[in-house]
Amino acid sequence: MIKYKSVLLKLSGEALMADQPAGIDTSRLMEYAGRIREAAAMGVRIGIVFGGGNIFRGLKGVDKGFDRVKGDYMGMLATVINGLAIQSALESLGVKARLFTAIRMEPVGEGYSKPRVMEALDRGELVIFAGGTGNPYFTTDTASALRAVEMEAEVLLKGTRVDGVYSADPEKDPAAVKFDALTFDEAYNRNLKVMDMTSFTMCKENNMPIIVFDMNREGELSRVLRGENVGTIVK
Repeated sequence: MIKYKSVLLKLSGEALMADQPAGIDTSRLMEYAGRIREAAAMGVRIGIVFGGGNIFRGLKGVDKGFDRVKGDYMGMLATVINGLAIQSALESLGVKARLFTAIRMEPVGEGYSKPRVMEALDRGELVIFAGGTGNPYFTTDTASALRAVEMEAEVLLKGTRVDGVYSADPEKDPAAVKFDALTFDEAYNRNLKVMDMTSFTMCKENNMPIIVFDMNREGELSRVLRGENVGTIVK
């Protein structure tokens, strides 16, 4: 039984580095592609947003003297590289995937259009959203919230390297407590960094639940889609 039949999967660019200092680890890329293929085989409509932090992060560039707007555009281009990588990986596994970019750059990808996205999903294709929102000062978290609402997803899945939302960073604080479920207000009042405030507010206002789970754990994505009690749900 599948609980969620239409989802937006948000993954960090840093996850693609695996143990590398930067760039894309091909083993991790194919690992993720395999898990996404399993989810697609369940009949789930899937949209994907990757961050670009494995290649360039705009805000960090500002600290090094980059203009913020140019830095953000560099970050958007990094997400296009990651989008092409996951598209190629999925297609090598026999999965049809379409890449849509927020900034027009044919023939790299198709310019974003909701009607074309919905047509692709209706045909059983996966859709990959790259280029953020197409505007500086907005994160890929915000882009994932926006695209989740636009593609009429039932839930936004945030795949991370931890198995949910904790009271503190579990990698630094062994006493950190994991939450199974939270409301948006509880997460905000506890100052839990689920997503940045813009994306968090968009999800709240559009009744878009967020599930934070461990993408690196084999089979976890499929368990989330079946509605098993894994990760943390914020709604």
